[in-house]
Parts: sequence; C-alpha cells; structure tokens
Amino acid sequence: MFSTAPFFRQPLREAFRRIVDAGFDDVEVMVTQDPSTQEPHLLNALAAEFELSVSAIHAPFLLVTRRVWGTDPTQKIYRAAHLAEETGAGLVVIHPPYRWQVRFKSWVEDNLAEFTARTGVTVAVENMFPVRLRSERGLRFHASQDFEDLERFPHLVLDTSHVAVANLDIRQFYFQYRDQIRHVHLSNNAGKGWESHLPVYQEGVLPLSEFLDDITADGFAGNVSVELDLRPWMHDEAALREVLIRNREFCEAHLVLARGPDATPARTRTP
Repeated sequence: MFSTAPFFRQPLREAFRRIVDAGFDDVEVMVTQDPSTQEPHLLNALAAEFELSVSAIHAPFLLVTRRVWGTDPTQKIYRAAHLAEETGAGLVVIHPPYRWQVRFKSWVEDNLAEFTARTGVTVAVENMFPVRLRSERGLRFHASQDFEDLERFPHLVLDTSHVAVANLDIRQFYFQYRDQIRHVHLSNNAGKGWESHLPVYQEGVLPLSEFLDDITADGFAGNVSVELDLRPWMHDEAALREVLIRNREFCEAHLVLARGPDATPARTRTP
C-alpha cells in the first residue's frame, strides 16, 4: 500500500496516476484541501477509475490541513470515519492530542474504543516524537507518547521514522505494542533528529529488512503503508517512478516472498 501524503499539494488524481504507474493497487488517502479526498462520491469515482482500493484514511491532523473540516479534532474524526465507511476503508489514522487539548485527550482515552466498536471503523493513534529545540533535550508537544501512556490507546499506528526520531528501537516498539498496532507507516530515517521519511531501501538507521521479517513471521494482519518524503524526485517523472517501484519491490520481497513462493498475500498485507 502507498500513502498519498507525499502528494498533498497536488490533485489526488495525480497521486493516483503515479501510484498506479508504479504497480501499487492499494492506497492510504490523506485528507487535504482537495475535495476528492473529502467527498466519498468523488473519492470512490477516482478509485474506481484507477482500479485502486482505499484501505485507510488519514484524517487532516497535519499543520497544513489544520483547517480542513474545521478545527475541532473530534469532528475531523467523525467525518473521516464517515468517509472510511463510504469508501470501504477499514481504518482511520489520527494524531495524538497536543498537551493543551485536554478535552480531546479525554475523548480519545475515554471514547475512542467505544466509537470504533459502534462505527466498525478502526480509529488508530499514530506515535509521534519529541520536538527538539536548540539547547533543549526535547520538548513534547503531543501528550501520551511515553510507553506507559501509549498503552491507554486501544489502536495504534506505528510510524517507523517517528520511532527513530524518538530514539526508540522499532523492533522493540512493535513487540511492545503488537496487540494494539493496526497499521504501519513505513519509511527509513537518516538519524539526524527529524522525520526524514527516506525510501525504505535507502541507507538509514532503521533495520527495515529485519522489521518486516519480524512482522511477517509474527503474522501481523494490519496494513503496511509506505509513507515517504518524495520532494527530491517530485519534478523528475522517471526518477519518481523508479523510487516508487523500488519501494514496492523492497516491501514485496519481505511481506510476500517471505511467506513462500506459493503464498497468496492478503490485500491488507500487500504494500
């Protein structure tokens, strides 16, 4: 599966065209200012045109999408869940509350599990990381990101690059929260203190081959979504296509071939 997040400044049609051209058949859709990412009938029509399955919706929790669907985070979740229901996506990705969002933090801890059970759409909280300022050890803007706090969330999204920025071990993180992790944002990280979201095959600090082998052997039944920073290749169509294909092939080598040459991968496990 590939995330449309790197194409957030472009029409969804362009993202779908490039993703399909690289051989992917499943997507995670980032909700942006583009109406095609917000309206079920538009998203369904576009997905059908490109023969793509939409398996996850990323609610508009980025700074660049902070005003999409208003500023109330619970309303964003309600609308994202409705979009997921109408498009057949089984999962919604959200960001954890900021420390000053006390009411939202209480809603996530007290109501998220019931909301998921009632709607049938899994709403999963993505792990974040400390924001390091000059001469500071690390300032956390997001609440509930320590190990003991993450255990309060019924469903989690493991972002591998975020784990690296937090100086944690992704393999340990996975086995610590294996019963809660429903979705993985996969990328490598340069190890320089920020979320570089490098291609998965590129040299970085994360042992992604071993990590993918771990989750395959463990029978992980959730989604694996490649989420990258594609800015270095965005203006070179051929280079961009090559990067996308190499990411797909890297994931297939671990998530498909590791199961044996005769195995038929489930759609939720196909990158």
